[in-house]
Amino acid sequence: MNRRNIDKNGKSRRAVLQATGAIGVAAVAGCLGGGGDAESLDDLLEEEPDEFEPLEIGHWWTAGGEEKAFNALIEGFSEEYSDIEVNPSPSPGGAGSALETDVRNRVVDQDPPSTFQVWPGQSLTLYTDDDLLYDIEGHVWNDDMREAYLDGPIEAAQPSGDFVAVPINIHRLNNLFYNVNVIEDIGVDPDSIESPSDLLDAMAAADDAGYVGMAQQTQSAWSTLQLWAQVLLGEHGVDVYRSFIDGNVEENEDAIRDSLQIVIDYTDYFNDDASSLDAWDEASAYINRGEAAFFHQGDWAAGEYEADENIEYGEDWDLAAYPGTAGMYALVMDSFVFPKHSPSPNATVRFLRYCGTTDAQERFNPPKGSIPPRTDVSDEAFTPFLQDQMADFQESDDQPPSIAHGLAVSPSVQTEIEGAFANFIDNWDVDETYGDLVSSFE
Repeated sequence: MNRRNIDKNGKSRRAVLQATGAIGVAAVAGCLGGGGDAESLDDLLEEEPDEFEPLEIGHWWTAGGEEKAFNALIEGFSEEYSDIEVNPSPSPGGAGSALETDVRNRVVDQDPPSTFQVWPGQSLTLYTDDDLLYDIEGHVWNDDMREAYLDGPIEAAQPSGDFVAVPINIHRLNNLFYNVNVIEDIGVDPDSIESPSDLLDAMAAADDAGYVGMAQQTQSAWSTLQLWAQVLLGEHGVDVYRSFIDGNVEENEDAIRDSLQIVIDYTDYFNDDASSLDAWDEASAYINRGEAAFFHQGDWAAGEYEADENIEYGEDWDLAAYPGTAGMYALVMDSFVFPKHSPSPNATVRFLRYCGTTDAQERFNPPKGSIPPRTDVSDEAFTPFLQDQMADFQESDDQPPSIAHGLAVSPSVQTEIEGAFANFIDNWDVDETYGDLVSSFE
């Protein structure tokens, strides 16, 4: 499935990494690998090297469309750089946590892969705080890339000021999927719902007609955290959302409490088995079967609907921007980085340059079920659903980063927020959860 950052028990790969301990500067102060201790790539790179060291790429894309996407990326790179040997280093399992642990251990040993897949944004502060990634501005990021990327991905590529990552794909988070036949039956126009609180009336209409108002799983916390973030964004606006992720919790107390209460009100219209479902796709199946009106999830959920031969996009299932978030494109992304001590700096810089091209992103994203962060990639190879997503992205006014997926807050804060929502789905208590969120940033 395309939901790759949370395991079936709802434990984030970031939480797994935090349990192993942080990386310290002292542990990586030596000089091993091709990167050594050079402060700048100017000291490492050759315009025309006599030969390239093998390129080792750490990743967790090992199944389904993700595996096809990675293979398409490598095929394109190898066509352009046939003299560079590519050695994929997959770490399957744990929804990415296995790769995080492998990379951490190798960084501590000063022997990282040439590059590795990682969330951009604040997730990268785990590395940038200890100066473990090279600044790739000029060597990779140039005027062409800057012009082709919107502000959200550019900000995620430079969480501490320097450009340290190349985002290669985007998943959208502020989606409200719906079953067209159910919506027509209850007489609701999803595009007319102006706010997350207004959505309650539509859920009630579905409930009165014998349908599930909103399909959801609540056995694990991440999907409720993800839902709450969209409610906060849609009900109280992007400025409040950004203020929250900057740590200004008490300044936004009323908005945070209100959005938590809205989620509690939603629970009256969840499927009866929500608390026993441990995977998002089990909840999304209510849409496939025509048993639920609405479902919130990242756009990877579209893969479940597109794979169902009994339903068609636009005819049987469709989506709208989550109420109140029209004009926004909430970001979930993957990227590649240039770690210090990389064993193959000349090959690594060429791979990162390639990842930032239209060719790479056009090859990678259709099988991945995502869209390219470059806005100048042709949409011809994409499904009608993804074509519509690409148009929405290019027309978006704001691209807020995801809280639940490591882009918006530091790893330690994210772990604390995840804990707050683990308690929330157990007690549905606004006061306690608000207090936990205050503590998350302390």
